[in-house]
Amino acid sequence: MTAHVACTGDGAVAVVTLSNPRKLNAMTRAMWRELAEVFARVQAGAAWRCVLVRGEGGHFCAGGDIAEYPDFRFDAASLRDFHEGDVWGGLAAMLACDVPIVAAIEGHCMGAGVEIASCCDIRVAADDAKFGAPIARLGFPMAPREAALVARAAGEATARQMLLEAAVLEAADMQARGFLQYLAPAAQVQGRARETAARIAALAPQAARLNKRTLRALNQPPALAGQAPEAIETIVKTAYDYADSAEHREGIAAFLGKRPARF
Repeated sequence: MTAHVACTGDGAVAVVTLSNPRKLNAMTRAMWRELAEVFARVQAGAAWRCVLVRGEGGHFCAGGDIAEYPDFRFDAASLRDFHEGDVWGGLAAMLACDVPIVAAIEGHCMGAGVEIASCCDIRVAADDAKFGAPIARLGFPMAPREAALVARAAGEATARQMLLEAAVLEAADMQARGFLQYLAPAAQVQGRARETAARIAALAPQAARLNKRTLRALNQPPALAGQAPEAIETIVKTAYDYADSAEHREGIAAFLGKRPARF
């Protein structure tokens, strides 16, 4: 089946499923665009009182679909379009959604998975889930707005550890650091997340939307709102100049060739 992002209804709860199971639900460019479309529909509608985001087949999201990367990553303009258009388009739609979002996290939650989870209000994870953004092994950095998002949700120290050390962290550690609200055994995490979504859906929907707007206005850094201060905007302008670098090419070639990178 083609990789996709699906949205189905479960009463007052919209269930958004990341589906690319042969690649542990790694995000394709098309999936990022679908994610933006799904959350735009949720935001525009009045029926949904909560959104549950999950992955298919026992994993949340293992990152980006690296098989696509040689098609666009080695040109600065196309790389910028990918991150500022496709990826940030999907994440921004989640951040702009006034409907509460619950994440049900199983298995791998890496890179793009951490970014998507960072957009959720409540995060429920399996006690054996793994978290990280080990893209240093691939020879490229996290895009500026995405790094700001992860640092805000997971904490700057955690973001530094993930990005600089390529650390993969345990679920219990991520809960201790404040990223996760609930842990559950792997067999129970979907049920626990649905229970959480159902509790939210049973409460006043207008109050929930207003609370989300207030929290967003109070806590969202300008860089995440697309209203970056001059220093961040300067970073964004030059952030993708590494596209054609030897290091970038080597990291992705090594991954696709299933060999250690030689930096």
